[in-house]
This record gives sequence, C-alpha cells and structure tokens, in this order.
Amino acid sequence: MPQYKQFPLPDTAEGLTEAEILTWHVKPGDTVTVNQIIVEIETAKAAVELPCPWAGVVTELLAEPGQTVEVGVPIITIDTDPGGAAVPAAPVAAEANGTSSGKIGEEMPGGRIATLVGYGPKSGTAKRRARKDTPAAAPAAVVAPPAPVAAPAPAPVAPAPVQAPGGYVPLAKPPVRKLAKDLGVDLYALTGSGPDGVITREDVESAVAAPAPAAPSFVDNGSRERRVPIKGIRKATAQAMVDSAFTAPHVTEFLTVDVTPMMELRARLKNAPEFRGVKLTPLAFCAKAVILATRRTPDVNATWDSATNEIVYKDYVHLGIAAATPRGLVVPKVRDADRMSLKELAVALDELATVARDGKTAPADMMNGTITITNVGVFGVDTGTPILNPGESAILALGAIRDMPWVVDGEIKVRKICQLALSFDHRVVDGQQGSQFLADVGALLADPGIAMTY
Repeated sequence: MPQYKQFPLPDTAEGLTEAEILTWHVKPGDTVTVNQIIVEIETAKAAVELPCPWAGVVTELLAEPGQTVEVGVPIITIDTDPGGAAVPAAPVAAEANGTSSGKIGEEMPGGRIATLVGYGPKSGTAKRRARKDTPAAAPAAVVAPPAPVAAPAPAPVAPAPVQAPGGYVPLAKPPVRKLAKDLGVDLYALTGSGPDGVITREDVESAVAAPAPAAPSFVDNGSRERRVPIKGIRKATAQAMVDSAFTAPHVTEFLTVDVTPMMELRARLKNAPEFRGVKLTPLAFCAKAVILATRRTPDVNATWDSATNEIVYKDYVHLGIAAATPRGLVVPKVRDADRMSLKELAVALDELATVARDGKTAPADMMNGTITITNVGVFGVDTGTPILNPGESAILALGAIRDMPWVVDGEIKVRKICQLALSFDHRVVDGQQGSQFLADVGALLADPGIAMTY
C-alpha cells in the first residue's frame, strides 16, 4: 500500500521564517533516493539546495518556482512504498553503540534534532513556528492513503500564497493551478468560491465555459516603470541596514594614504615561488592590516550587547567581506582570519568571492562576523560612508588606488594613492580609538614593514 509523506520546508538557518522556491530538480513520477538534491530555495541569506529525507517516488510538488513558502509548510509529497514493499523514510536504525544516523528530523543523543544534511544537529525538541490563523504544521507528517480508487493520490495541500505586485493573492491548490495553466486561465482574473476565497476546479472550468469578456479600454500613459517584489536577500539587507542605521550611532572618519610601498611589495610577492598561482589583491593586504590593527585597538572588534548591557570583546577575528552578487549584497565571513598568513588570507578571499558570486554561500558562513571590509575600489569609487553590519562595531571602506601627485621629501611625485573610510559604533568606540585604528591601518599599507613591530 502506498505510504505518502510530505516534506515540510526546513529551517536552514537560525531565525528563518520563509524561503522562495527557485528550481525543482525533480518532477512527479521521478524516483528519488535519500539525500538526493530535490530543490533549490532562496532564503534571506543565500541560495540553498535541499536534500530529500526519504527514498521513494515523487507524487506531487506542493509549491511552484517563484513561490514564497513559510517554514514548516509541506513542499513535496513522496510515496515511500511505491511497489508495496516498505521503503524506509530515512535510515533510523541505530548503530551498534546506539547512536543515531543523524538524518533530517531524527533525535540525536542529548535531545538534539538533526535539521538539514550538512548543517549539523539543532538543540531542542522538534517543533514548528505557529502560523497566523492556522495551526502549526506537523513535521514530516505521514499522509493517510486515500480510499481505493482507480488511481490513488495523496490529498493535495494548499500552498502558501505568492504575494503579487499590487497586493492581490490568488489562492489555489496545486492541481487547480496546473489545470488553470493547461487551460490558459489567469488565476488573477478569478474570484474564488471556496472557503476563504480559494479558487476551485469549478471556478477554473466556469471561466473556460464563460464568454471572453471585452478587453477593457485604457489610456497608455507611456509609463516606463516596473515593480519588483521586495524579498529574499534584498529584503533582509534592507531591514539589517535600517536596524543598524537607527540603532548604532555611526561616526565615519577618512584617511588618504600613499600605498606605493604596498603595491611594490605586492609586485615582488607575485613573482615569489610561494605565491605562484595565488590571486594576491590589494584587498588581501588591507585585510591583513585590519587584523593587525585590531590587536592595538580591540574595541573595533567588540560588540554592544543591549540585552545584557555589556560590551563583548572578542579574542578572534571573523572578517566579513561585503560582496556584490546577482541576488544582492551579501557579507560572508573569513573565520579566524587572525590566524591566517597573508597567503592564506589571499586564498580564502578568492574562494569566498567565487562562492558568493555563484550564490552558493552557506547561511552559516554569513553569521557572527566581528568586523567588515567593503572594497568599493573595485568599482572605481574613491570612498564612502559604509553602514555597520548589525552586531559589529566597525566597517572599513577600501577605495580605488589611483596614480596621483603626492609630496615626497619636498618634491611632487606620482604615487599610488588610496582613500580609506572607517565607520564605527560610537557607543563602543571613542573618537580616539577609531582614529588610532584607522591610522594604524593606513600606516601598515603605507609601510608594510611596520608590521614587524606589531
């Protein structure tokens, strides 16, 4: 007998409430295996691929590409016993020593719950966020098989509505949406007769049978506008920037630096055997300078904790690098950057940028940073007034490096000049401390040899 299971959208990152379906990698009728990638979603952090928790046959996709779904809402139905023989929902047999296999939804030793393959276990009892006006969805619920008919099928579940520009939200179950698509019926033009305005199969069929309405007359006002829903990374970035700008009192200071010695050192190192094949950029030198300067001014690497009324000083540097991606601005972190050599930093920054551009940065890699660099120089911009990332106390903008006239030993010469801008949280960092930190970063870029004294 068929055994239908529905896979609810999991929480792939702490605090996730919803995600957008980007691409399905399976379709109804496909056979799937445990941990096979079945769908790609976009959260407020990044694009994430979700593995299947069971083996079986896909019977229905409960959400469409472009649809925003709340955590806990089922997105796919799978028949785990398509041939009549039981197919395990997921390996749950304990090992000889009694430990769990750690698959999605399993309880780990000590009451920990495995959430998503590759993201580790999550503490606490498995539960769902309560949805407004609806009961919380049961995790990985087994759907009772339908009464014997010619072609048994699981009871369809109404998907989370897709917010459309203008505010109207057509509600319809996936089979009805498919019928409307096949018949060429626009769901946005229908009024649902079902409970809570849900569009039914009868509504779609009636629209096909009814005579086509006359095309409404309108005046072309020559509008050249388009509206894009605010969601995903753009929505999260906007909220974070608003929270930061109106929570932390920002102060920004500027410094113009002659970085000719740094650029000369870069040219020498690029020809050194140990740096062969390494993409050594000015950002790597700036990152190293920031890390060294935090040793003398640890306040810029601290956090203001309003909940406990404490300043948290951190003896490590998780360096954030602001990266522009097709999906918007993200800030992945180089973990424990203070333990890395210049070469290791250069390699880490190159890998970080590649993953970010591909939209594959894991949500966990964009959390818990301590200080950030934004490299506006890659766009030919001299400087700016960057906004702090929430939870951090300083962010440094690295401007473009240009050939400019500079006074050296009383003579005007052409030098490599760069502008730096440091924004800091004035609750944590005083003017003297912020100025000292910025001066130290500038000095290290102007004369890399000073690093020997740190």
